Amino acid sequence: MSAEATDTLDRPERPPGAADRKREQHGWYFYDFACSVYSTSVLTVFLGPYLTSIAKSAADADGFVHPLGVPVRAGSLFAYAVSASVIFAVILMPIVGAAADRTGRKKPLLAAAAYTGAAATAGMFFLDGHRYLLGAVLLIVANASLSVSMVLYNAYLPQIAGPEERDQVSSRGWAFGYTSGAGVLVLNLILYSGHDGFGLSESTAVRICLASAGVWWGAFTLVPLRRLRDREVAAAGGRAGAPEGRVGAGWRQLISTLRDMRARPLTLAFLLAYLIYNDGVQTVISQASIYGSEELGLDQDTLIVAVLLVQVLAVAGALGMGRLARTYGAKRTILGSLAVWAVILGVGYFLPARQPVLFFVLAGAIGTVLGGSQALSRSLFSHMVPSGKEAEYFSAYEMSDRGLSWLGPLVFGLAYQLTGSYRDAIISLVVFFAVGFVLLARVPVRAAVAAAGNPVPARI
Repeated sequence: MSAEATDTLDRPERPPGAADRKREQHGWYFYDFACSVYSTSVLTVFLGPYLTSIAKSAADADGFVHPLGVPVRAGSLFAYAVSASVIFAVILMPIVGAAADRTGRKKPLLAAAAYTGAAATAGMFFLDGHRYLLGAVLLIVANASLSVSMVLYNAYLPQIAGPEERDQVSSRGWAFGYTSGAGVLVLNLILYSGHDGFGLSESTAVRICLASAGVWWGAFTLVPLRRLRDREVAAAGGRAGAPEGRVGAGWRQLISTLRDMRARPLTLAFLLAYLIYNDGVQTVISQASIYGSEELGLDQDTLIVAVLLVQVLAVAGALGMGRLARTYGAKRTILGSLAVWAVILGVGYFLPARQPVLFFVLAGAIGTVLGGSQALSRSLFSHMVPSGKEAEYFSAYEMSDRGLSWLGPLVFGLAYQLTGSYRDAIISLVVFFAVGFVLLARVPVRAAVAAAGNPVPARI
């Protein structure tokens, strides 16, 4: 990286004007464009079935592998690795969020998290033979890095978008991400389906698809790093820029943040609701391919097309639900999406095996509500964040988004381990949407925004 680029990365800059703000918003969209390929191609499509197949090939006669001497059913390894990555992220995210707010230097931290995740993803090219443990480690590193980077990415939203435009800006970010996910998935489908014509084995084609997501992530991260600006942080009691240890300072600031959040119980109530229903969303996303391949007997081509359908419809869904939020408010629109999620899981439980057309219909329904429920949750929370504490509060949000979404995959994995049925595992997720719906319905969001000291939009 050039000296000029490094200087741009490290130096806090003046508050942007209207033109610079638009430039920042467009740069901000591109981080979703960069990292969503990992979520789509790696986490949702290829890695689950591929890592499961590697684990099964290394399993003993009873179907168990033994990482670090612990017996684990091969079919549960992927879900357990996702849960482990979440726990690792929980340790890191509050420290990074507090450090970002203390110093105002989000971009260097964003760069470090993004390129660690991109490197781990690119390293998945080396997953062959019986290297299931390497696959689990790379998944943990990549997933945790993505979670940390999203703390910093989301913390920019209240700085680059005013209260009345955040639903739209947040929805556009998700739309950019789903657009890139769909585009790369088309290329993956061409490579995977025609691997014989390219002179590649099926395993090699999958490993190229996995590694290319890391290359894409790293390459397009350069755009937000060039366009986003760090803000100056006013010194408060000598804290900003203090030469104390970064980790110790981060944990002390985290304690202060938690105390501050206790004074805003309505914000905490929203986070609790979001933690629960988003746990269901994240588990469906990460385990859908396993369910389709192992329980429904669908081949990889069918799964890729289904996920591609999700990506295409998620773009329209994110933008469409953003428009609905302008009419009905973000809270009501999210509640409607949660009801649809519960119906989707119920239908999925009864879905017959080897029926790709029905699976495509279900995928279309998921795509319609996926982007909008996530984008509107992010923008709704941004209204509840006190000014100057964006990264700290979004570290708590990200812990709800990805960081604390360990219970769903754990329950999913345990259900399969105990019953041997992925149908029992998938139906157990309905409770996350039902409980999340009830808790969100009880949150007075207008009062929560006012309690954070922010202007209350006309429609929320």
